[in-house]
Amino acid sequence: MWVSTRRQACQDKSDIWSGMPFYSKMDGKEFTVMENYYQPEVECASREQIREWQDERLTKQVKHVYDNVPYYRAKMEEVGLVPEDIKSMDDLHKLPFLTKEDLREAYPYGLLAVPLSDCVRIQSTSGTTGRRVVAFYTQHDIDLWDDCCARAIMAAGGTKDDVVHVCYGYGLFTGGPGLNGGSHKVGSLTLPMSSGNTDRQIQFMCDLGSTILCCTPSYAAYLAETICERGLRDKIKLKAGIFGAEAWSEEMRRDVEDKLGIRAYDIYGLTEISGPGVSFECSAQGGMHINEDHFIAEIIDPVTGEVLPDGEKGELVFTSITKEAFPLLRYRTRDICVLNREKCSCGRTHVRMSKPMGRSDDMLIVKGVNVFPSQIETVLLNKGYPANYQIIVSREKNSDKLEVQVEMTPEMFSDSIREIEVRERELIEALKSMLGIYAVVKLVAPKTIARSEGKAKRVIDNRNLY
Repeated sequence: MWVSTRRQACQDKSDIWSGMPFYSKMDGKEFTVMENYYQPEVECASREQIREWQDERLTKQVKHVYDNVPYYRAKMEEVGLVPEDIKSMDDLHKLPFLTKEDLREAYPYGLLAVPLSDCVRIQSTSGTTGRRVVAFYTQHDIDLWDDCCARAIMAAGGTKDDVVHVCYGYGLFTGGPGLNGGSHKVGSLTLPMSSGNTDRQIQFMCDLGSTILCCTPSYAAYLAETICERGLRDKIKLKAGIFGAEAWSEEMRRDVEDKLGIRAYDIYGLTEISGPGVSFECSAQGGMHINEDHFIAEIIDPVTGEVLPDGEKGELVFTSITKEAFPLLRYRTRDICVLNREKCSCGRTHVRMSKPMGRSDDMLIVKGVNVFPSQIETVLLNKGYPANYQIIVSREKNSDKLEVQVEMTPEMFSDSIREIEVRERELIEALKSMLGIYAVVKLVAPKTIARSEGKAKRVIDNRNLY
């Protein structure tokens, strides 16, 4: 493990770099942040070196899956491809896409690329409908995954002196095991709390001095709300949070940061690809660095499949180039985002992806208009409402109806009915301005919308469209 600074990154690796401070502000106070790297020789490698790794590993991976996965071989033969046709990154676009439907069709062992006896773990997606997706890991796969998560923890300021509080779910869900393994690689004291039991979470947070919180953004918001209500803000020692597994807005980030007095960092991953740590945010917080030594990212037009240039918004596609047991080539994530290769002030050279702007498959089409939950969340938080809401879509007399239920703060709830009606009208106008369509707004009492200790259920679509 190498600890380095922005200025000294990628110099003589025999040094243990002490760190160069840069300054940030929170709650009007200036504080010092150290830029840490887990593997600076990789994280700060030249673009030429990254491209060399990707070319070499891609060609090797294509041959690996062609030789060992009949399902892949059949897909390649359908388009007239053999491994020798893929000589570098320039040929990546020739490969067929892989989708979640393919993973379900090949369930359980159809995409396994090594003997089952070489595998040491199975993880599964958190979805609850349809045939679940399972992913397999060799010990080598686990080690590389842990390294990716260690990079994320250190990018958030983590060191061996930190107490990493992991309240992502464990078991089949990848959130808990991923950050747990990354914390071990860093050498931090790890609290494997898993999800649930908020009282115990807060007790351990106070008693054991947790400094880095790892969970979903919605659960972080709930913890922040509860800690403030109980007057425990001064009892916690948190300095950073690493939040992922669901969409969240910049407004929600600022709300959690303000309530907990931390810096909140985004992390991204998919069970199908490896889990959290595919990409992560650095101190600059200008997008998430993709671990390009392990994954190749593309942006495509979600309708045509055409590869789009950097800077254009489209669907994110990943190719895993180091995974042994369950390597996916050109996997369509359905996440909508943008890639950015501009130089980052943190010193890392790997491409950055924006926070997902929605999903091509989770996007709601209401009255012919594309509606993303993140748009609604932005309006609510900008208007001072907590990040507790639910979107209900129904169809009445062949016409779509969009309803947004929003929790009030205790201060709002004490207002008169007339004032509540005024607030509802204000939100209706703000949402209409953002979405372009009318939405019914219902303000409800505090704590009446169910909290989630995992992924929040924000959307209920009662239209039975399919």
